[in-house]
Amino acid sequence: MQKILITGSSGMVGRNIVEFEKSKKHVLLTPSSKDLNLLDRKLVDNYIKETKPDIVIHCAGRVGGIQANLANPVAFLAENTQIGLNIIMGSYENGVKKFINMSSSCMYPKNAINPLKEELILKGELEPTNEGYAIAKITSTRLCEYINRENKEFQYKTIIPCNLYGRYDKFNPKDSHMLPAVIKKIYEAKVNNQNTVEIWGDGKARREFMYVEDLADFTYFALENYEKMPQNINVGLGHDYTINEYYKAIAEVIGYKGNFTHDLSKPVGMKQKLIDDAELKNFGWRYKTSLKDGIQKTYEYYLKEFLSE
Repeated sequence: MQKILITGSSGMVGRNIVEFEKSKKHVLLTPSSKDLNLLDRKLVDNYIKETKPDIVIHCAGRVGGIQANLANPVAFLAENTQIGLNIIMGSYENGVKKFINMSSSCMYPKNAINPLKEELILKGELEPTNEGYAIAKITSTRLCEYINRENKEFQYKTIIPCNLYGRYDKFNPKDSHMLPAVIKKIYEAKVNNQNTVEIWGDGKARREFMYVEDLADFTYFALENYEKMPQNINVGLGHDYTINEYYKAIAEVIGYKGNFTHDLSKPVGMKQKLIDDAELKNFGWRYKTSLKDGIQKTYEYYLKEFLSE
């Protein structure tokens, strides 16, 4: 049994890790932003000194889709960088030997050849639509590498998930990720008897989305096999779908019978973002939730929890 500090425990990734079945084997510290302001380094230091966690799993941060990133680049860069520096250095300087940094595949160069290997970080220009967030994530990832390089006692490692969706996701189009935004859009189109639903761009861009509960499963697998976990490891499906295919799959689950149109003036981000899962396979883990099952579970959550609020 380990004492684990989970930052961002009220967010989608953090809550799924906290509520995952294997969490019962550990003592979890789950401070809210009111209990622990991660932008204040002194408060972070004091909290770690008082609670003495064995390991930190860092999930906190400002997150959102393309619209949110484009509208708030200063906050996405500054806040995420500051939070990362505070929790990583606070843990390091207060003797926490194990640290899992939850990063993002947006760190990879926009023109990199897919599938994206872990060694491609900082090997090219970033995707402009989420550049600030990516820079912040790269900073935290590199800092974990440097700490481990300087002192092998401190095993500070980074998980690089593909795009995620699932329970506790956001469904507001202004700050949601693609899949929950599409679930909301298609559900409303069905309820309002709309004949068409608009897709940004031509819908041919490819994306890899993993059900977030699978990431929680991987996190506990990593804790159980920490010594042999790579410094940086991609976590995803190892295959992707087009945006059009996601819209079609969601429409099938919801029962929407209308047609789709395309707005070619809207930004679409990278043409493809598929992680290389060779290290993941070597580590011995594989995702469990199919796309259809994941969409079904997320849709049920949307109907039960989100619409009833």
